[in-house]
Amino acid sequence: MTLTDKIKYKTTFKQALDNLANTLVSHVSTSEGDWSIKGFIDVYKNIYTISSDTKIISKILEIHLFPQIIEFAKSIDYKIVLAEKQNWYPDLTFINNHDNTVKFAVDIKTTFRRKNKIAGFTLGSHGAYFKERDKDKNIQFPYNQYSGHFCLAVIYTRTDIHGDIPEADILQVHDLQESYEPNRNTVGTRKITNVKNLKSITSVIKDFDIFAAEKWKIASDKQGSGNTANIGSIIEINDLKNENGIFSKLGEEWFDEYWINHGSARMIKKGKSVKITNLRDYLIFKGKEDLWEKVVGKKKKEKDK
Repeated sequence: MTLTDKIKYKTTFKQALDNLANTLVSHVSTSEGDWSIKGFIDVYKNIYTISSDTKIISKILEIHLFPQIIEFAKSIDYKIVLAEKQNWYPDLTFINNHDNTVKFAVDIKTTFRRKNKIAGFTLGSHGAYFKERDKDKNIQFPYNQYSGHFCLAVIYTRTDIHGDIPEADILQVHDLQESYEPNRNTVGTRKITNVKNLKSITSVIKDFDIFAAEKWKIASDKQGSGNTANIGSIIEINDLKNENGIFSKLGEEWFDEYWINHGSARMIKKGKSVKITNLRDYLIFKGKEDLWEKVVGKKKKEKDK
């Protein structure tokens, strides 16, 4: 595949992914903006409300979105290969039905707003498969077989639940009960709370932003989590949605080179050898400090004065 063909396929795929993202808010939320998922239901029509734990919400959101993603793949003539193991990259591999050398990696990323304008994701490892791009350790296909790497990002607001119904309570909804069914007051020793209808159950999340972004364009130069070798994203929501990351003006080659060398390249600072863990130091190390002005822009430079 030529570079021109690769760019053409990637541009077309990104446009299609953008179009999909624009339809998904209405699929997962009510007209009021609340999450349309209210809880789990059992055969006795008891509703078990959802915990606000981010891992639980993330998994349910993925399940909620998956039918739409399957339909999307069919509509653009791609098939989907799921990651064989839970910790493998990516969540979804899209393979063109007419040319199986055309592959795109898509990770579903979910997080909640902080202070209404910031959020952040981890964007995958910068370890083994990222550095050794012809190997398939912890990745569905070798990294260099993918024509592009994307995130389908979901940002939401957590709902503060007040009143008499705590999270993970058991509810019975009058609208779901048949006239001949007796009202139950307990499940085992746990009390059942009666509510009028499904909409009266408070959703644990609301106010969704869903968008597609190319991974390198929303990356920061910081790790995303603790001691693990994960790439962190930028955190301003407007910058995330506009793919305005720290590498966006430099290009994907600088993103690749920086993160391949993150924490292993060293430089001398104040007479000591230190690991390079930020982009400005890396550009100095490469003799390209002049590019820093391109990265930070006028607004940031003025702020630093």
